[in-house]
Amino acid sequence: MSLQADMLRIGEQARDASVFLAKASTAMKNQALAMIAEQIEKRQDQLLSANEKDVANGQEKGLDSALLERLTINPARIASMIEGVQQIIALPDPIGEISNMHYRPTGIQVGKMRVPLGVVGMIYESRPNVTLDAASLCLKSGNATILRGGSEAAHSNQAIAQCIHAGLVVANLPRTAVQVIETTDRAAVGELIKMTQYVDVIIPRGGKSLIERISQEARVPVIKHLDGICHVYIDDEADIDKAVAIAYNAKTHRYGTCNTMETLLVAERIAQRVLPLLAEKYLASGVELRGCPATQALITGITPATEEDWHTEYLAPILSIRIVPNIDSALAHIRQYSSQHTDAIVTENWTKAQRFLREVDSSSVIINASTRFADGFEYGLGAEIGISTDKFHARGPVGLEGLTSQKYIVFGDGHIRL
Repeated sequence: MSLQADMLRIGEQARDASVFLAKASTAMKNQALAMIAEQIEKRQDQLLSANEKDVANGQEKGLDSALLERLTINPARIASMIEGVQQIIALPDPIGEISNMHYRPTGIQVGKMRVPLGVVGMIYESRPNVTLDAASLCLKSGNATILRGGSEAAHSNQAIAQCIHAGLVVANLPRTAVQVIETTDRAAVGELIKMTQYVDVIIPRGGKSLIERISQEARVPVIKHLDGICHVYIDDEADIDKAVAIAYNAKTHRYGTCNTMETLLVAERIAQRVLPLLAEKYLASGVELRGCPATQALITGITPATEEDWHTEYLAPILSIRIVPNIDSALAHIRQYSSQHTDAIVTENWTKAQRFLREVDSSSVIINASTRFADGFEYGLGAEIGISTDKFHARGPVGLEGLTSQKYIVFGDGHIRL
């Protein structure tokens, strides 16, 4: 069978499965999710063994440390994956929810009902946990899904797929509700993003080049973010202890994630008090610092920051630092360089905090907390299928509600339009 024919078969199976899932009860979907979580726990050794093969292959191919970090599964991450599924089970099922019912002067009632999108195509790199996150969210929201992970995670993704299929079978749901494409041929991606007759939305998750390609070539609607150039602004009315803890965590908790801080902005009135403390902690953790001239004058021996640094998502232990006169300058910098993913302010001045909330046009805006909270798990969505910096149809971490749409419903009793 040709690749094109195989992809069309997968698409047709997904469309058929989506019809079944759209009418599946909450109990059936939750049973499948519970069994999937159970299988992940039971087969932990198999998952770790499969992942070890992927990591070893990645090391042989010279993958950089950020990619290897995202690729790696360990017992703690498996426990987090299982907890994510359990959170999704506990969440209300959005499907069938009716809202805004009201009478019109004609006597009819008009409202909206929440419904699945249908078939979700997911294209992603490195992170095997995305396989489980995406499958679980799509299942609970009544969507069939076609998953195409990166070749670097092929063994891990197929091991997770086996757990998913086992759970679906126990719950009497079709195995084709979740299909993980086995081929590593990149042409499969080209086919998937053009199957308008079978796929309702594409969600790419990975490097900027992948997402740009999908955005340019897809004929199916795309939910995406290109990169995560996230900022923390330490205001001159910040609490020093909070500022140090937040800015350190935002950069060093994990380097290879899209919600990691890449640029630190510091008000000049507080810079001398906070930057030496932070620099000591960053340098002790092996973080390379790149600074503006004012930062270089305050912290000796750091690399000068270039214009390119303000535009860069490092996904690595590198941080650019800029000292700014005030919140106006911080907001101007963020407007110019932010990727509209996540930006945070540290301040004890509530008026400034509220201004930051209003004026920063990002999918997540945070007061006095680390940018690392900007994900579906931490927001209580159970997990996320991705983070959208678009403004239609979903924005921010995309959870259950982001995987649904609404249709108008009308109740009448023999009404006709005059």
